Amino acid sequence: MPPLTAGAIDCDLHPAVPGLRALLPYLDDYWADAVIARGIDRQNLDLTSYPSSTPLAGRPDWRPEKGPPGSNFEMLKTQALDNFGSRYAILNPIHFSQILANEYMAAALCKAVNDWVAKEWLDRDPRLRASILIPPESPELAVEEIERRASDKRFVQVLTLVMGPMPLGKRFFWPIYEAAQRHDLPIGVHAGSMYRHPPTSIGWPSYYVEDYVAQAQAFQDQLLSLISEGVFMKYPKLKVVLLESGFTWLPSYIWRADKTWRGVRSEVPWVTRPPSEYLHEHVRLTIQPTDRPPDPKMLTRIIEQIGSDKMLLFSTDYPHWHFDGDAAVPEGIPDGMLSKILVDNAMETYPRLSQH
Repeated sequence: MPPLTAGAIDCDLHPAVPGLRALLPYLDDYWADAVIARGIDRQNLDLTSYPSSTPLAGRPDWRPEKGPPGSNFEMLKTQALDNFGSRYAILNPIHFSQILANEYMAAALCKAVNDWVAKEWLDRDPRLRASILIPPESPELAVEEIERRASDKRFVQVLTLVMGPMPLGKRFFWPIYEAAQRHDLPIGVHAGSMYRHPPTSIGWPSYYVEDYVAQAQAFQDQLLSLISEGVFMKYPKLKVVLLESGFTWLPSYIWRADKTWRGVRSEVPWVTRPPSEYLHEHVRLTIQPTDRPPDPKMLTRIIEQIGSDKMLLFSTDYPHWHFDGDAAVPEGIPDGMLSKILVDNAMETYPRLSQH
């Protein structure tokens, strides 16, 4: 019997760079020499806010014998693509290159990661697609990388982290959105931080659980920034995909945003419609992790309260541990929405999936 997810589009998988030396062939001579001369290749440059040894970072049966979770192509092919019957799967490499203060080194390493993904992953399986990693603190260099990779239709999205130096709606980032819209590339906003500021609004926490749970609030803040600053008015075809954000917080957030907007809408006259309408039109969210309530009927009710059947996208978040076995689709998804979540919504969100 084929899996429930056969033919689905998996919108969030994580290939892991096994180490900085793996990127040396993809760096130009200047940066390859700099990496070696400075001893950067010998440092532990994992994003330790998401420590690879924690259970959440990799399911036990998805961990390779050698290297970090997600670093073995054959395992990803068998366990994610084949096991779930994915038609396409979008690789989102979460890498320290995006958090470097040196924007030139960040750009060089993002370029190397993108070329590494193309050569070591995309070239090896026609089902794979990927996001373009960019240096977010330099819109000029980010646009250069988007333009460089845009001709390869296997790259279907631009990737950034949810916690950066400033809200994503700021005009500072608008050149990135212009380039993304022009090339039919959604903006993927993934859980994670550049740690320019505390990950919580009340300061620096002590423990990983505080950081991880606080990510949901960061996603909420970014959505309202994108709406309030007028990004979706300026770029009416732009889509934003929240990756590893959860989604059960969405109904109460929508209600609060709409209610507050009605009281202070004179402050943002360019926001001519309730925030919920912009969210329904422009924003998508992956279904893993699902902060599932104890009764599946409660999840059904939450999804109905979101008010749109277009917002949720299928994902496994491979190799992260959010479910056991092949239960990637949580109980409580309405039957009438299943095909939309598995296939239709992703095809509408990522135009490039039908262009290759």
